[in-house]
Amino acid sequence: MPRFLLRRWHGYHVIALFVLSIIFIGILSLYQWQAGALGFLLLLSIAVYTLFAKKSFDRDFEKYIRTLTHRVNKAGEEAVTELPIGIVLFNEDYEIQWANPYMTSYLPDEFLGESIKVISEDLTSSVKKGDETTEITLENRHYYVYIRQEERLFYLFDMTDTANTRAMYLNERTVVGIIDLDNYDELTQGMEDQVRSKLMSHITSLLNSWASEYQILLRSISSDRFIAIMNKKALRELEKTRFEILDEVREVTGKEKVPITLSVGIGSGDSSLKELGNLAQSSLDLALGRGGDQVAIKETNGKVRFYGGKSNAMEKRTRVRARVISHALRDFVLESDQVIIMGHKNPDMDAIGAAIGVLKIAEVNEKDAYVVVDPDEINPDVQKLMEEISKHEHLWTQFITPDEALDELSRHTLLVVVDTHKPSLVIEPRLVDAIERVVVLDHHRRSEEFIKDPVLVYMEPYASSTAELVTELLEYQPKKLEMDVLEATAMLAGIMVDTKSFAIRTGSRTFDAASFLKSHGADTTLVQMLLKEDIDTYVRRSRLIESASIYRDGLAIAVGSPDETLDQILIAQAADILLTMNDVKGSFVISKRRDGVMSISARSLGEVNVQLIMEALGGGGHLTNAATQLDTDSIEDAEEQLKNAIDQYLEGGTEE
Repeated sequence: MPRFLLRRWHGYHVIALFVLSIIFIGILSLYQWQAGALGFLLLLSIAVYTLFAKKSFDRDFEKYIRTLTHRVNKAGEEAVTELPIGIVLFNEDYEIQWANPYMTSYLPDEFLGESIKVISEDLTSSVKKGDETTEITLENRHYYVYIRQEERLFYLFDMTDTANTRAMYLNERTVVGIIDLDNYDELTQGMEDQVRSKLMSHITSLLNSWASEYQILLRSISSDRFIAIMNKKALRELEKTRFEILDEVREVTGKEKVPITLSVGIGSGDSSLKELGNLAQSSLDLALGRGGDQVAIKETNGKVRFYGGKSNAMEKRTRVRARVISHALRDFVLESDQVIIMGHKNPDMDAIGAAIGVLKIAEVNEKDAYVVVDPDEINPDVQKLMEEISKHEHLWTQFITPDEALDELSRHTLLVVVDTHKPSLVIEPRLVDAIERVVVLDHHRRSEEFIKDPVLVYMEPYASSTAELVTELLEYQPKKLEMDVLEATAMLAGIMVDTKSFAIRTGSRTFDAASFLKSHGADTTLVQMLLKEDIDTYVRRSRLIESASIYRDGLAIAVGSPDETLDQILIAQAADILLTMNDVKGSFVISKRRDGVMSISARSLGEVNVQLIMEALGGGGHLTNAATQLDTDSIEDAEEQLKNAIDQYLEGGTEE
């Protein structure tokens, strides 16, 4: 405030003083008129001075207001015309009515009446949607835009420096990675020191060159494990190359006849090195659980991206581990008063066979056990098996419904989940929540969704089937095992279905498991009877295969009729048969199931990782065998989603 305003002393309080002075002087004049006259004369002088002072104040105040108004108007004019802020007025038709000089560099010479699209298409979209703010880029400059819809104008603030600083900060954020050499100990066991040293030298040289190229700090922390420290910018560059180091290591070790691959877990998105380390370890566990030879990148928000996974999972499990797991499972069974066994929804032959195997483990340890099956969700491919089980007096009594299982629960109940590890896919999710101790036995590659806090996990993506895993666990039970023909046959059928009669994903341990079951009464003729199909099914499958066409790079897509519903097993069989055709590297079959769900079955010979493609659509499985279910009623929409997922896989990484 100006100093003269602070000196202001006239006003109502002065008038009040004059009135009081006149009264007192008047009273004084009654007693001494000379003193009264002098007082009135003095008061008159003061009144004249006050009048002149007021006029001077009004004049100075008016001059101050004029000056201030002029300065404010000039500042506002300069702000509109000189400051680096863009201002644009537009009409109801989104046409430019006026723009300040700052905006002329971004506008044509005759811009009045032009659409605001001449500035930016993105800006036009935001204005029409009624957004209050947006961000756009003009000539490599980053602008933050405030939109005033009622006044029909917007302001553009140059935030390039801020955006560059933010980008620099994001690029320089620390990322932690852990690199593991898959199967190193097993493959180099018994190898001569000179050969092992030469092999390790090749791998280390490759990794060091790779780290140097992308400015990564790489240090060995054990014979088969490295830690990598990098920034976010380096990680983005690596993602652009889709982690070619995986292919390079696989190629070099392949020439040495020692197929060592890399698994990499990366933690990103947190400022705490401890938390980044935990994320990296969690990512590595996920990559190893999915079969190795891949990169898993986990962010703090829980999102996971996968790269690689091109090679088929190598058998890494050992009989020692199978024995340890078998004994651990026996201990949990003995500590329980009963065992509940549950597979996935619409259980297939492998899920039923594995469940019967766990039933035998409980039985040999003299504990009551029950298999949960929903009678309303029985797959047609297991219908014949369930009919045989219903004729088996003892075995049928051990099959119960989800509601009966919930009624049977006690504090010491043990739940064993077979052939899945996703809580959303089990037959009765309430059982998972209600039972404290849960065991997971599965042969699928691990996904991000996982049953919370299981007491025991036996996941081996290298196994042909869960029935194979359970058969090995049965072998190592200390007590003598006696199996019924139907029980052994059901488990063998689970192995044969998942291996397509030992044609795919079959290892030496698969034949060992089959031999064990055969020696305990499994009937291969009964297996064939359980897997028989009718002529109508054969015709419908042939019609489905007839619709196939090649989409990209040897990937065949067959699409069912919008008006026809098919069984899941028929859809899967069609995908298997397509894979036997010339020049087909991968097959995808889309059809609506009888339960109303849109299903996609995917198969490959190993060159294409169909698991990653199906995971992009919310499904999962193995490198060569996967499936998903889509929440859509349109065959065309499902086909479009599949093609987008294939394009994403062929052109970049996948996200879960």
